[in-house]
Amino acid sequence: DTDNRRAALIGIKLVALVRQHGDAEPGVPAGFRTGAGVIAGETAWVLFHEQPERSLGAALAWAIRHGATSLHVLAESATGVLARRAKGFTLPIEVFHVEGRALVPAIAEPLPVADPARSAHREFGALIDQSGARHVEEFGVVSGELRGLEVCRVVDDPVTGVPRLEVGIGAHDREMFQMLQGERTTAEALAGVVSTISVHRSPGAAPHPLNRLGAARLLRSVLEEHPHLIQAATVVAMPPPSPRPNLKDELPCVAVATAAAADDAERVAVVCTAGVDLDVVPFAVDAVTALIRDGVAVSSCVIVAPSRDVVDIQQRIAALVEVPTRFVGVDVSRLVAP
Repeated sequence: DTDNRRAALIGIKLVALVRQHGDAEPGVPAGFRTGAGVIAGETAWVLFHEQPERSLGAALAWAIRHGATSLHVLAESATGVLARRAKGFTLPIEVFHVEGRALVPAIAEPLPVADPARSAHREFGALIDQSGARHVEEFGVVSGELRGLEVCRVVDDPVTGVPRLEVGIGAHDREMFQMLQGERTTAEALAGVVSTISVHRSPGAAPHPLNRLGAARLLRSVLEEHPHLIQAATVVAMPPPSPRPNLKDELPCVAVATAAAADDAERVAVVCTAGVDLDVVPFAVDAVTALIRDGVAVSSCVIVAPSRDVVDIQQRIAALVEVPTRFVGVDVSRLVAP
């Protein structure tokens, strides 16, 4: 079929590149979801054909499973992101940008620096908090979250430019909500949404679309309320290392935990995830880098996931991170909301 043909072509291209630029004869290539890999000597070579920015974890898994002692990552895009994340691992990783038959060493792309939100947008924070949601600022955007699910966002009116608070989950939902709101004030509409959603975002709630969205952020909110689940005294949400592209894609999120209430207590980076995501470890590398850059001194990192989603290969990838990193599985099904 089409996928198999594409994987075969990627494998052929990879073997040709390794023969031209490598020091050892490549073996038989093998395809995986986002690319193909081949072993040459003791080095794993991986070529991505899609989603390279979310595939370093898959490349590391492939290298580990094949006993490689070093990794060469090849891609036609996002090589700056890959090179930045590669620096956080003890396994030697070289990243190359593919230009035809040429391999150009990639230059690490720095993490983005967030612009602060406008003061006129921040003024909606009190209204959001009064509704029972929590106002959040990430990369200049002010929104309201209920246990990790965005339920409103401050936007500028496209005609007047005046800031306003729109209620809803995602841009399409906010647009529909504006049309159907009727005579209710924004505060009343937001309070109603919070009341409806809170039932489904509580620990132990029955499966529902409203608790499948933003599952990682829901887990983070549970840890904030129940830090003992990871043997912490406090867990505080932090911004992600880069902007979220949308609300629909499940992405990890970040927090900082302390083991004691003292001001000088050791701080640990916390990355929450849901589902078996091989790339959560490279994401955690970015998260730690961003926290340290922003003045939050963290000594280690804990990646927290539902117990069923922690698998051996993830733990083996985590063991390769320079900053001590480990997985912790938690079971929140028996908790009750505080």
